[in-house]
Amino acid sequence: SDGDKLAGRHGNKGVIGKILPVEDMPFLPDGTPVDIILNTHGVPRRMNIGQILETHLGWVAKAGWKIDGSPDWAANLPEEMLEAEPGSIVSTPVFDGAREDELQGLLSSTLPNRDGVTLVDQDGKAELFDGRSGEPFPYPVTVGYMYILKLHH
Repeated sequence: SDGDKLAGRHGNKGVIGKILPVEDMPFLPDGTPVDIILNTHGVPRRMNIGQILETHLGWVAKAGWKIDGSPDWAANLPEEMLEAEPGSIVSTPVFDGAREDELQGLLSSTLPNRDGVTLVDQDGKAELFDGRSGEPFPYPVTVGYMYILKLHH
């Protein structure tokens, strides 16, 4: 409900400001609605890169991926990381983990959805549409999967 407090794994926290019906929420080109919209000022102001990394890796893990050929960015990846089914479990060390080029490569190697469409670009952004008007937003938006916990106090 409005005013409930939420927190993520990276020290990010916030309060629910508004709850909309699912049909009013922004949606992806395949019709998938967005569950939660985070305040964009909370990430760069706090330099909380962990939540961006989790969001991108969450999308990659949910979609699955297949790396074709031998791109330079994948040279240090273990053999078992070259391909993964949708819903795979992914983890990376905190300080010596996935590099930006590896993450961009994985994002560009994600498997298409059931309609054959890859919804997210190599920057982890997707075209979103306004749930009320159906019009596309003017700029791509970062989308992905992230663990969020409701705090009880």
